[in-house]
Amino acid sequence: MGSYTGIRGFLYSEACALLSRLNTIRPFAVNMPMVSAASIPPPAWRAIERHLSVVCRDLNTRINEYIRWLGGSTEGSIDPSIAQRRFVLLKLRFNFLLDQLDIFADVLTQRSEHVNGVWLAGLDRAAEDGLILRGRYYKPPPVVCYLDRGHGAAIRRARTRLPGGRPNPVAIIRIPRERMVGSGIASSLFHEVGHQGSVLLDLINSMRQMLREKARGKRGSSLSWGYFERCISEILADFWALAKLGVTATLGLMGVVSLPRWFVFRINMDDPHPFPWIRVKLNCAMGRALFSHPQWDGLAQLWERLYPRDGLDRERLRIISLLEADMPGFVHALVNHKPPSLRGRRIKDIFPLKERTPQALRGYLDGWNRTPGLIRSLSPSLVFAVLGQARMDGRIRPLEESALVSRLLVQWALRGRTTGMNRSITEDIRKEEVRDEWRILNRR
Repeated sequence: MGSYTGIRGFLYSEACALLSRLNTIRPFAVNMPMVSAASIPPPAWRAIERHLSVVCRDLNTRINEYIRWLGGSTEGSIDPSIAQRRFVLLKLRFNFLLDQLDIFADVLTQRSEHVNGVWLAGLDRAAEDGLILRGRYYKPPPVVCYLDRGHGAAIRRARTRLPGGRPNPVAIIRIPRERMVGSGIASSLFHEVGHQGSVLLDLINSMRQMLREKARGKRGSSLSWGYFERCISEILADFWALAKLGVTATLGLMGVVSLPRWFVFRINMDDPHPFPWIRVKLNCAMGRALFSHPQWDGLAQLWERLYPRDGLDRERLRIISLLEADMPGFVHALVNHKPPSLRGRRIKDIFPLKERTPQALRGYLDGWNRTPGLIRSLSPSLVFAVLGQARMDGRIRPLEESALVSRLLVQWALRGRTTGMNRSITEDIRKEEVRDEWRILNRR
């Protein structure tokens, strides 16, 4: 190929070096140490490995084609700028691949952490449950979770574009470490699940169209309805968590946004997130509409006492007053909306609301007290809902709740992971944990 200083020699050497670095990338299955209970769901694992394999093969083919192109050219026949541009594009593709690798590595490397790895596998199962609806409206994508710093959770939805433009094969949920571990983690987790579910059902576009029509018919309330439309993605995610978790979602939200007063009342009309103060009040209004119970009135009054409006400037008071005045009408429109994807059903009809009422959740807790182990037969979302209601009623202390959630996350992680020789050992562990859970639930 000539000397390294020649155009062909330089680019040939750089392309071969790029190819050698590409060949060092190995499947996660041979790189990531973890106990089997901490592994991500098999569909997610297959989707990630298949995705990376396709990207690597495609890039390998492109680099080899470039090397052959260089080999079939003479030094004088190559336009240096074109040759360099082609190489730079290959290098960018390689960096996109590394970006994707890091995204998935954030999920998988934590699975080797003692305790945290298994807890995350349990959260994977809870997130899967969060996407299950009454009626086959979509095929849920695989979901995986990881921990990170910060107050709020986030999601990289399935089928959105990864660096380089390819669609993401799985939904990746980032959970704040400060939410681990207790029923409050469910509020953050199911909010992000709600983002994925809302897109799969095309609720955002449907709701926006409806809200624009409402805004045109309510001239005096255009500010409120316009604001609700801008924030509809986050509102729908909060609604999803509330419909799946009951009061657990409201308590968790209040915990997340319990921040300095200046932040709670910081109003940015262009922000897609409702400002924290009105977000909690809106959550309480949705809770009242879904479950017809006064406990949401009590939580709204508690929030007012924690963050009173005293001292707010006139403009912020005006905005809050307008939003509160139109909140009941907006919530009624939301819960009764019939998007095309639901084939004539209202949004609230697809969620298990009867099982999430305070009365029903208290009944489940009473059943657990009488029958140790019953808790394990219920779905993760229902378990979280019961625990949040128990905490609301003062029937379980935070430390006891944390201990119970820790055990349940391990149990959910173990589902489907135990076969053959270790099954009997696992059953013995489960029996002992059932006895421990009974002692926790019956401690007063």
